[in-house]
Amino acid sequence: MVQEKNIFRLGLTIIMFIALLGLVSTPALAHGRGGHGQRACSKTASAVFLACQNEVKDDYWIGQGNCYNLSDKDERTECFEEAKDEYKEAKGECRDQLEARKELCEEVGEAPYDPINDLEPTFIDPTTITASNANQYFPLVPGYQWVYEGGGETITVTVTTETVEILGVTCIEVSDVVEEDGEVIEDTKDWYAQDTDGNVWYFGERSLAREDCEEDGCDAYLLSNDGSWIAGVDFAQPGIIMFGDLSDKVGTVYRQELLLGDAEDVGEVKELLEGPVVVDGIGTFDSGVVTEDTTPLEPDVSEDKFYAEGLGLYKEVPNEGDPVVLVSFTTSPMP
Repeated sequence: MVQEKNIFRLGLTIIMFIALLGLVSTPALAHGRGGHGQRACSKTASAVFLACQNEVKDDYWIGQGNCYNLSDKDERTECFEEAKDEYKEAKGECRDQLEARKELCEEVGEAPYDPINDLEPTFIDPTTITASNANQYFPLVPGYQWVYEGGGETITVTVTTETVEILGVTCIEVSDVVEEDGEVIEDTKDWYAQDTDGNVWYFGERSLAREDCEEDGCDAYLLSNDGSWIAGVDFAQPGIIMFGDLSDKVGTVYRQELLLGDAEDVGEVKELLEGPVVVDGIGTFDSGVVTEDTTPLEPDVSEDKFYAEGLGLYKEVPNEGDPVVLVSFTTSPMP
């Protein structure tokens, strides 16, 4: 009888242990439950939300530590209050980003985002792109140069002859230089590739920007590489920046890039413009397209972009701030 009771107790213990394993599974196992890839978009949104919350907590406690080291009592008290206010604001931003990502999932679907393997595009040699075979709204022709002005800045965008191989794809390098009062404040190298269907893909960027010091007495400036990313590094994925065929794309929402927490730009084709499309100071073009760029990282920020056939981008209109307009376009071949 004693032996039977012991066997019964052992069996009950095993059953309870198995049940406990089911309740306390690792994050990796929990993500995989119900089939790999099911609701991948929503699960990603939830995972990034948790990461955001943890980062906010880390920043808060680092701030607390800095406050403790202030000798002046009043300054220390003010520091603690500021840290609390920043914590509350940052938590709200995490929630806003979560909602924006959930809304995006409703548009793009729940499937895992793996565009190269899913679509299997074939890319052309970027050095063979000319005015005749380039994407007409995003022409990557070496030597093409656009100069824009807006908000006190001058932006010069140049398609170079330099190429970079990313994920086995040969990409063309585009220089994007921002100047303010004649001084360079941002220098970016963007990498694009065009496939045989005319779609232009965005494979990454290397950006260096000047950030003014905020504190009094700071006589230098900081350099930031925020926003820099390369497809294939740290799970970053490329995206489409402009479709080759827009005839059935109005209303389409698409990812332009994906590096969680750093680069999550999204586009939507809003309107096809029937010609003539007049660009002041530049010329008249047969047709155009308007897209809207957003990002879950800044849910309240959006930007309408206007493109003309054979010209490319000629105007950017943000929902906040000054518009940026094209003031010069040249097609001189590169030396």
